Amino acid sequence: MTQKIIIDTDPGQDDAVAILLALASPELEVLGITAVAGNVPLELTARNARIVCELAGRTDIPVYAGCDRPIARTLVTAEHVHGKTGLDGPPLADPQMPLQPEHGVTFLIETLRAEDPGTVTLCPLGPLTNIATAFRQAPDIVDRVQRIVLMGGAYFQVGNITPAAEFNIYVDPEAAKEVFAAGVPLTVLPLDVTHKALTTAPRVQAFRDLGTRVGEMVSAWTDFFERFDKEKYGSAGAPLHDPCVIAWLLRPDLFTGREVNVEIEVDSPLTRGMTVADWWRVTDRAPNALFIGDLDADGFFGLLTERLARL
Repeated sequence: MTQKIIIDTDPGQDDAVAILLALASPELEVLGITAVAGNVPLELTARNARIVCELAGRTDIPVYAGCDRPIARTLVTAEHVHGKTGLDGPPLADPQMPLQPEHGVTFLIETLRAEDPGTVTLCPLGPLTNIATAFRQAPDIVDRVQRIVLMGGAYFQVGNITPAAEFNIYVDPEAAKEVFAAGVPLTVLPLDVTHKALTTAPRVQAFRDLGTRVGEMVSAWTDFFERFDKEKYGSAGAPLHDPCVIAWLLRPDLFTGREVNVEIEVDSPLTRGMTVADWWRVTDRAPNALFIGDLDADGFFGLLTERLARL
C-alpha cells in the first residue's frame, strides 16, 4: 500500500534531492508539489521544482506555485547558500513542463477535501507559509491531514540563519506557530539530525559512480552546496537536510527521537523563529511533535544511493 504525500518545497539543492528520493520510491504516491518562497523567490522555486521532476522523468507530477511571501514578514532568502537560482552548480535549462494554473494553497485545500480523511501526509521542506495559509482558509482540512513531516527547527544544534533559529522556521515564524499548534500529528527533522547526514567524499562519489544523469546532477549539486557548510562549520561535508523528511517516511527505523512539546518564538527580535523544544520535559506543556534527534547516517546514504539509482 502506497503512502499519499504532497511535497511543499523551496528548492534548494537539498530539496531537489528530497524530491528525487520521493519520486524514486514506489512506496510513495506524490499527489503534487507546491512551491513556496524561501531559499529563493517563488518564481525560481516553482521553476526548480519542475526542473527536478523533468530530471526524474516524472513530468506527470503537477507543480503549483504557492505563496510568494511570509504571512507577516518580509521575505528572507538564502542565495548565499544555494546560489542565485537556488540550484546553482551544474548548468540547467528552463523546464518544459507547465506550471499548473491553480494556486498551490488551492491545490492543498481541494486535494485534502477530495482524498479520504487521514490518508494524505504533508511534507514541507521550506517555510510553512503554504500550509498555514491553507489551514487559515479552510479549517476543515486540518483534521483530514494524516501527518505533517517537516524539516525545520533545532534544539541542541541551535540556529543556522541566526544564533537561535533555523532558516525554514525563521523565514515565517507566524506560519510555523500556527502549524505547530494545529493539532496535526507532527514529525520534525531539525538541524540536530540533519547535521548528522553529512555528504562525505565517499558518499558523494557513490552518487557520481551511478553513471546516470541523476547521479551526475546530485553529485554536482552537492559539490556546490557543501562549499558553504565546509567553510562555516569546518565539517567534512554538508548536511543533506530535506531528504531526511522522505527518508523518515521510508525508513523510520533509521531515526530516533522523542515526543515533546515544541513552541515557536515570534516576538523576540533576538530569538525570532526559535523552536523551543522541551526535550527534557521540564514543563507541563503537552507534547505536540515527534522531534528527531539522531539517525543512522550510513543507512540513510545507502537508502538514498539505492533509490537514486532507479531514476
